[in-house]
Amino acid sequence: MKVAFVGLGVMGYPMAGHLSRAGFDVSVYNRTTSTAERWASEYAGTVCNTPAEAAARAEHVFACVGNDDDVRAVMLGDTGILSGVEPGALVIDHTTASASLARELHALCAEKDIGFLDAPVSGGEAGAVNGQLSIMVGGDAADVERARESMNAYAKSITHIGEAGSGQLAKMVNQICIAGLVQGLSEGLHFAKRAGLDVATVIDAIGKGAAQSWQMDNRWETMRDGRFDFGFAVDWMRKDLAIAFEEASRNGARLEVAELVDTFYAEVQSMGGSRWDTSSLIARLEGDTRPRKGK
Repeated sequence: MKVAFVGLGVMGYPMAGHLSRAGFDVSVYNRTTSTAERWASEYAGTVCNTPAEAAARAEHVFACVGNDDDVRAVMLGDTGILSGVEPGALVIDHTTASASLARELHALCAEKDIGFLDAPVSGGEAGAVNGQLSIMVGGDAADVERARESMNAYAKSITHIGEAGSGQLAKMVNQICIAGLVQGLSEGLHFAKRAGLDVATVIDAIGKGAAQSWQMDNRWETMRDGRFDFGFAVDWMRKDLAIAFEEASRNGARLEVAELVDTFYAEVQSMGGSRWDTSSLIARLEGDTRPRKGK
């Protein structure tokens, strides 16, 4: 099958690589051409000059870019995906973007007899590199089934959430939950250190109980050691939370903890941690020298 991948960033680069290694005929486009050329030196595939050129004759066309504006830039216009993709093809957007944009693109594609899925992913850079991403999909059920053949190349799980936009809404839920989990873990580890406990021993004990989480399993050690130069950047998390807050303003959801944690992420940014992993929430606690009760 001929497929196209537009956007070779931290996530898209290895995802497109998995498609190539799985035997798909892959065409790629990236805004920075040198990145696409480097990808083509590692994997079998064709570098294209525009998204439209990459999408031409492809049965499945993937996009994984930064935000709503970036999605519009690669989808629309004379050189966009929708000007090159053929009727009957399927466009799959892995960008974490707004549900309203997903619905808009779904409608535009339907007019052209093109399938469209909003399919944001969870699992971070490690999940992309290891081909173990969890994919939340919005769109028509028949298109989801069609997409499995290619998405299985890098997916641990593929879940059809519902109609167009539902994948993006599910990703918002994911990010809301992560924000609270990481802040709770940060406070717990910070408390354990201040209490003079051996953090590894504590994690070994509570990690087998109700407090266990992916964040605890995969981040406690680097959080303890103050290492954050990897993973899912604070800038990206704040972008994702902003999308969730905008949606909540429409649906009336109360995101009190997420909104508070977002202000903590702003503090991390002011500390120079814009590109640190989201687990860097603990950094603002460890650097907090304000007097405490009993001190």
